[in-house]
Amino acid sequence: MKVLLSWLKEFIPDLDHDPEEIGEKLSALGLAVESMEVVGNELPGVVVGKILDLRPHPNAERIQLVDVDLGNGEATQICCGAFNMQIGDFIPVATVGSTLPDGMEIAQRKLRGELSNGMCCSASEIGLGDDSDGIMILSENDPDREWDIGSSVSDTLGLESDILWDLEVNANRPDAMSISGVARDLAASLGLPFKFPMDLNGNPQVTLEAGIQIEIEDPTLCGRFLACVVKGITVGPSPQWLQNRLIHLGMRPINNVVDISNYVMLELGQPNHTYDLHKIKGSRLGTRRAKVGERLLTLDGLERTLSEIDGVVVDGDDNPVGIAGIMGGASSEISESTTEIIIEVAWWDPPSISRSVKNLNLMSEASMRFRRGADYGINMERALNRVVELLSETCEPEMSKILETNGNLPDTSPVGISNERVNGLLGTLLTSEEMMDLLQSIGFESQEVISKDEDENSSANNFQVIVPSWRWDTQTETDLAEEIARTFGYERIERTIPRGPFTGQLSRFQKGRRTVRQILIGAGCDETMPMPFLAPGDLENAGLSSTAISISNPLVQEESLLRTSLMPGQLKIISYNQSHRIKKLKFFEIGHVYLPSEDDQLLPDEREYLSISIAGGDATEIVAILDMISLTMAFPNMQLKQQEIEGLHPGRSAQVFVAGQERGAVGEIDPRVLRNYGIDDSVAWLELDLGSILAGPFGKKKYTSVSKYPSSDIDLAFEVPDDTSSASVAGCLRKAGGTYLKEVQLFDSYKADTANEGVRSLAYSLRFQSDVGTLTDAEVSELRAACISEVEQKTNAKLRE
Repeated sequence: MKVLLSWLKEFIPDLDHDPEEIGEKLSALGLAVESMEVVGNELPGVVVGKILDLRPHPNAERIQLVDVDLGNGEATQICCGAFNMQIGDFIPVATVGSTLPDGMEIAQRKLRGELSNGMCCSASEIGLGDDSDGIMILSENDPDREWDIGSSVSDTLGLESDILWDLEVNANRPDAMSISGVARDLAASLGLPFKFPMDLNGNPQVTLEAGIQIEIEDPTLCGRFLACVVKGITVGPSPQWLQNRLIHLGMRPINNVVDISNYVMLELGQPNHTYDLHKIKGSRLGTRRAKVGERLLTLDGLERTLSEIDGVVVDGDDNPVGIAGIMGGASSEISESTTEIIIEVAWWDPPSISRSVKNLNLMSEASMRFRRGADYGINMERALNRVVELLSETCEPEMSKILETNGNLPDTSPVGISNERVNGLLGTLLTSEEMMDLLQSIGFESQEVISKDEDENSSANNFQVIVPSWRWDTQTETDLAEEIARTFGYERIERTIPRGPFTGQLSRFQKGRRTVRQILIGAGCDETMPMPFLAPGDLENAGLSSTAISISNPLVQEESLLRTSLMPGQLKIISYNQSHRIKKLKFFEIGHVYLPSEDDQLLPDEREYLSISIAGGDATEIVAILDMISLTMAFPNMQLKQQEIEGLHPGRSAQVFVAGQERGAVGEIDPRVLRNYGIDDSVAWLELDLGSILAGPFGKKKYTSVSKYPSSDIDLAFEVPDDTSSASVAGCLRKAGGTYLKEVQLFDSYKADTANEGVRSLAYSLRFQSDVGTLTDAEVSELRAACISEVEQKTNAKLRE
């Protein structure tokens, strides 16, 4: 949206601030200034010239020779690359020695052997808009004007120095798509009075009967429809000052009726449309939804096929004469012979216009405003009267009364505001009175709501706001909070860090996982992070089931499966390191595995696992690490149950139970698996469902005082069947030792080459200690006997002599 300083001053008479300051204020209001430039400066050396002759350049196809009269009655030759001129046209000519607004200096030059004594100028080259497609034809819109050849273009066009801002207007600011809307916000921000200058002139006098009918057939499409008849129209050029403003804002002048319609749209943000009264059959205008396949030739010369989502304006024969809110039809276009017109101003449903724009792929200045939400209040009558007022500068219009019919308009119920909520949202300490003043300065009406608390104390911290008709986008308390902040000034709001009801912290699960990682690092393990993808055959090589989830778009075609265990990845890492002569390895990984889901589940069963692998280690070493983790994390009732497990040594593996639930496996990797991966040493292995363990109870440690009495240590060695785990023997010892047994440790596992197959020797170190006194030899002997008895009865083990 482009805005002129002189135009803003018509709505803010006291505006005398520096243009740089005004630009900064506009940006602070959310209307970011994309550019600011001075327009309408004096153009010394640029004069009005009359084309006397046009002829081809003898040495260039894309250049023609133009003979121009610059006021001395002689033909001045100029080489020109534009071809939109005709003999007799009046154009701006930059004479030799002049300097254009962009800094270009005009000198006498030869182009392909022909002398050029100046330059024929386009509108953009002399700072009159963005049109650079051809030479500016001064006489195009006013052929009957007597042009003073050789006179200054600045004086002829009545150019005055002005400031032009190009603003970025977001979709939630329909009111800012007009000069008056920008002026309203600017005046409120600067604390200056704002007024509509046209309201001071009064409305045009009604002298005619309308003689037409208007009707809304679909109230969901059109919420309000106004129309009036104006006679005594003489179609001709617009006043030069009006043309200059349109050019500065990027519009091309056409004739007084069309130009004034566009001018009022830019000024008040109210799109309007004019129809030739004699071309409207039945003297009737109606609105409805289009019929499927209905066709209409629009003002841009294209025939468009409509559908039921489009809206149309129709005449008395129910034939479309315009696309609702987007573009008029060619059948009722204003022409030079037009003497009587209908001026229509309507409010169209924004979502309907937006859908129609997308359906037809047709955007216009009008639809840009209607799809955002135009004003449906008094501004509609103001716009219609303003069109008639401006027409009186070029003809003597006679106006009928304004006809009106209504459909469905937006809800105008008041919106409640809580002072506390708004301040909490913005980080301010504004009172309700301050908030209401800020809103009232931009046209919102507000009223305090007195409420009472439980103790019957009155409170005025809440108030209600009536949203004005030009702010269709503002519907909630949050929208109003934005308006308060914008008018108050974002730059005035102190920067603070928002505080929530809870401070950020690690979850219980995250803390547990971090503790496990610290334990393993402290135990000398290195963390690995392999990719979760496996190649077909990796699971079988690890002795695991081949059932896995296949990836439809793998990163590498050879790795198309999601892992169901961390074992294959760890064995690959060990194999790689051993190939580089690195033997003693202790790795751990915390990563996700992806188990096939049940039939009724869409996503795979994704779990977080912990794995530990020790190259050159045995089951005793890996169980010791498991015990350390369990002790530190206080896993409830951690037990081992010997059992054959896929991928592990059949006689050196066990299931891990925590709180009575199976949570993993521990032991040594099956030698056959190790051979598949080229590993020539034993590998101790632990894999836990860490996510499930940490989701359950853990960390509840019991602390006891340290005994001040001496301890007694004994060693016990048992001959144990191979199918009995060392953990079950240790469990029997703990049960029999009771509270006196402070520590039990397996320090030797031995299998002799004897005839007694299926038996191995396990040796344990036990430490007894009392919290109330020194244990006697008899008490220690009694505890020793109890431990031996418990183990022999429960595990079929025998004390080794």
